[in-house]
Amino acid sequence: MSASLTDDLLNQLQGQPLADIGNQLGLSPSQASGAVSAALPLLLGALGRNASQPQGAEALFGALQRDHSSLDIGSVLGSVLGGGGQGQQILGHIFGARQQGAAQGLGAATGLGGDQAGTLLKVLAPIVLSFLAQRMFSQGGATAANQLGASPQGLGQMLGEEHQSITQQGGLGGGLLGAVLDRDGDGDTDFTDLMGLAGSFLGGPR
Repeated sequence: MSASLTDDLLNQLQGQPLADIGNQLGLSPSQASGAVSAALPLLLGALGRNASQPQGAEALFGALQRDHSSLDIGSVLGSVLGGGGQGQQILGHIFGARQQGAAQGLGAATGLGGDQAGTLLKVLAPIVLSFLAQRMFSQGGATAANQLGASPQGLGQMLGEEHQSITQQGGLGGGLLGAVLDRDGDGDTDFTDLMGLAGSFLGGPR
């Protein structure tokens, strides 16, 4: 069974990239690892939901092909930590009106607080898109079950499988994703179930 997108990207960020992200946010190594582990399913799950509609998959595929296919993760991280990367704009496309709720939910679930969590999402968003572009165009969008290749349909299938995996696994990632994307359908972000998940997850920022 192939690793999930979340696990694959998290593995690529181990070591110096994760240390650099932690240094940027003033987090210990364990805090940085925990926060990134919570943020990646949120970003990839939201992208999976967006790409579940053909127009969403086509728009994302076009953006990956146009703006992210020639960039490796290391270069993107260096640009983002230097103030580039257009993380704010990318988050607007991913979450729309739920962008602030995403930062608040991540902050509540990890103990970072909304400001640090929002910064983390801005750092990770361009990295996630670069990673997806690599998967689509360097490997032809190949996953164990994906026969559609580098196409909007293939991207939609790949992200749809990831969204399903995150929600089925539950835990912090699935709970956070469900809260931010409005599990109860009333239009309001509901973080009440996240506080119990937080616990001693990070032990609070230093």
